[in-house]
Amino acid sequence: MISSVRGRVTAVGPNEAVVDIGGAAGGLGFSVQCAPATLATLQVGAETTLHTSLVVREDSLTLYGFAAPAERGLFELLQTASGVGPKLAQAIIAVLDPLTVRRALASGDIATLTRVPGVGKKSAERMILELRERIGPVPSADPAPATLAGPAAAWQDQVTQGLVGLGWSSRDAAAAIAAVAESLPEGEPVPAMPVLLRQAIRQLGRTK
Repeated sequence: MISSVRGRVTAVGPNEAVVDIGGAAGGLGFSVQCAPATLATLQVGAETTLHTSLVVREDSLTLYGFAAPAERGLFELLQTASGVGPKLAQAIIAVLDPLTVRRALASGDIATLTRVPGVGKKSAERMILELRERIGPVPSADPAPATLAGPAAAWQDQVTQGLVGLGWSSRDAAAAIAAVAESLPEGEPVPAMPVLLRQAIRQLGRTK
């Protein structure tokens, strides 16, 4: 089991990053499948640590990477539900943060789960039925305030990459980012990248 990968980022693509873990013989590069919000935080040449889950299939070994252990844990839990594979589990985490997913499962919130492309009413009901008793205690308080995420231009470029990676056009991404930028309170810290990306996705959902 490869539980984490730490090293220098040598490439970042629409769906994956390559992390060179160093060592003898010139190092070893791991291809890691990541959600757009995670990829947006990575920079070629910079050091990173990704919490990983290895998915073994008869014809493949695929490594999925996450910014936080909570995301990895939820990714693995979601796959224990009938009909949920690694790609759908990653899509759920890309659109909804772990706490929101756990609250939705605990409360039977089908509407929240079906905001994820590929999750219909029946599949949401099945996940709730199979996972509600297995998600553990769910905090009722809102998560801690978001942290700084760098200059405005930087986060806008990163969110654009994330939205395009999820399948939206550059034009739609630009409109959603403009709406998010207008909603941010002046003089307060810019939210973290995953928060900004999810706000943009909510904006796109309202325009459908």
